[in-house]
Amino acid sequence: MLSLQPMNYLSVENVSKSFGEQLLFQDLNFGIEKGQKIALVARNGAGKSTLFKILVGQDTPDGGIIAFNREVRIGFLAQEHGLDDELTILENVFNAKNPMTKAIAAYEKALLNEGDLQQAHDLMDQTGAWDYEAKARQVLGGLEIHDLERVVKNLSGGQKRRIALAKVLIEEPDLVFLDEPTNHLDLDMIEWLEEFLNRSNMTIFMITHDRYFLENITDEILELENKSIYRYKGNFSYYLEKKAEREALEESSREKAMNLFKRELEWARKMPKARTTKSKSRMDSFEELKERVRKNTDPDSLELEINISRLGSKIVELHKVKKAFGETQVLNGFDYVFKTGEKVGLVGRNGTGKSTFLNLLTQQLEPDGGKVVIGETVVYGYYSQTGIKLKDGQRVIEAVREVADFIPLKKGKTITAAQMLERFLFPKHMHFNYIEKLSGGEKKRLQLLLLLMKNPNFMILDEPTNDLDVFTLSALEEYLQHFPGCLVIVSHDRYFLDKLVDHVFVLDGHGNVKDIIGSYSKFRQTMDEMEKADKQIKQEQQALPQPVAESAAKTKVKLTFKEKFEFDQLEKEIPLLEEKKKLLEAKLEQSLADHTQLLKVTEELGKVVEELDTKSLRWLELSEFA
Repeated sequence: MLSLQPMNYLSVENVSKSFGEQLLFQDLNFGIEKGQKIALVARNGAGKSTLFKILVGQDTPDGGIIAFNREVRIGFLAQEHGLDDELTILENVFNAKNPMTKAIAAYEKALLNEGDLQQAHDLMDQTGAWDYEAKARQVLGGLEIHDLERVVKNLSGGQKRRIALAKVLIEEPDLVFLDEPTNHLDLDMIEWLEEFLNRSNMTIFMITHDRYFLENITDEILELENKSIYRYKGNFSYYLEKKAEREALEESSREKAMNLFKRELEWARKMPKARTTKSKSRMDSFEELKERVRKNTDPDSLELEINISRLGSKIVELHKVKKAFGETQVLNGFDYVFKTGEKVGLVGRNGTGKSTFLNLLTQQLEPDGGKVVIGETVVYGYYSQTGIKLKDGQRVIEAVREVADFIPLKKGKTITAAQMLERFLFPKHMHFNYIEKLSGGEKKRLQLLLLLMKNPNFMILDEPTNDLDVFTLSALEEYLQHFPGCLVIVSHDRYFLDKLVDHVFVLDGHGNVKDIIGSYSKFRQTMDEMEKADKQIKQEQQALPQPVAESAAKTKVKLTFKEKFEFDQLEKEIPLLEEKKKLLEAKLEQSLADHTQLLKVTEELGKVVEELDTKSLRWLELSEFA
């Protein structure tokens, strides 16, 4: 282990890595110092995930040195969650080997009469675990992790990913490595995480495709390109500016090199066979120049020129559409008529029915009431989260040829399947690769190609930005901005939404859809103003004097961690249930003439009232000791 300066957390010296004959990167040199918030960006396939794995010890370099400061506590969030499937959420979150976690565990046992309460209380004081416990509740609440006694093996992949993120945030290491931390988070959670990391003292090294996240958190960008590292001391907008300047200089240098190459080529062709030492030296320089010119002229940008099918006057119409799953009302009599060229963002918390809305739109689901009418000229292109449906042993070129051997472009031109693959950054040597061997980003890029080859005029994109690098995203955005058909987007990428959508559908989970004109940021501004108003009302209510007896009771007994967490959740859930009760009571009055609807609403109202009574009673019990 190298001896590092006290403020230097990590030193990377001359690190190289290859896979077979493919060189990913060579002689990388950089360091991470205390307090920095660094992001690594690169095109898919350039090796950023491999470099990340090397830094966190999941892979080894072919050569070079990686040295950590011995005194630094390190944590990381990788693509694999790393949780114990047999333990509960709570056990996984507090499974860290640090003094505060041990103190909380001892305190929880003492509250259950399984230890010395005074000794456990003192240990909490000594380790500062009270603040740690409060932060744990804040993190779990921010990431909407509830039911802490659930066993991890019964959870979805997205839930496990959120728990893994919560675990590393609660542990708050000195240096944390985050691989796509915004994946599986909804927009509210991403904004919460952004605020949390900005307030945190943690030093951060991360990979993310979320450009607002890059803009608002990072103070340095590392770009892995041409097998080397380029450093930019600033956030994402600074990086874009300086990268453009660098590429302009390289373009000027390339033109000079090309002119010199032409002169040297002419000399090489005229050179006599008998070589002097001087001519041999010049030939060596010529070969180096040729390699430099060749490398700089390699195509590395995604080109999208697909034609689209003609779209008629009648597109997609929703007439009084109703749909519910269990207690979740997705749509309750929704009416809308799509117009040519409109671009809609679909937002809402996890579980409000965004995917259901898309499946109704494409008639993959039948509505409970109302109807969805699709025009005869509509050709859907549905980019789903499930990705490519693989056939055993299918190769990349075979998947493309299944759609078409020739693809129509604009202005009556055509292109072969192989040429189309090359435009989507699949060089010839990859055409016969098995699809299951592709990286996540390469599979997504292939999925996008297969979608566009069908010439859709109504595109539905469900989380299209996952696993795509920022460069591919920029090319996709450029294409979609000029896409003349209709576009519906579900995405947690705020930058992507802001750049593309004209208005936003907001699902509230109670069957209502708000149509907010403008970008996602406009929607957030509207929501923030409403939240500020609600917060002010709550503050005024909390300012009212509390009974003395209640204050005295609070000092006698403390809640366990789980009880505190339950109390916090009840304070959020009860107002929502009260609002739902009001809506159902109003709906009950409207349903008097419809016997079937009346029975349905009455039954639902009864369940809500029962749940509200149970939770209100539990809140009263806990509030005596909160």
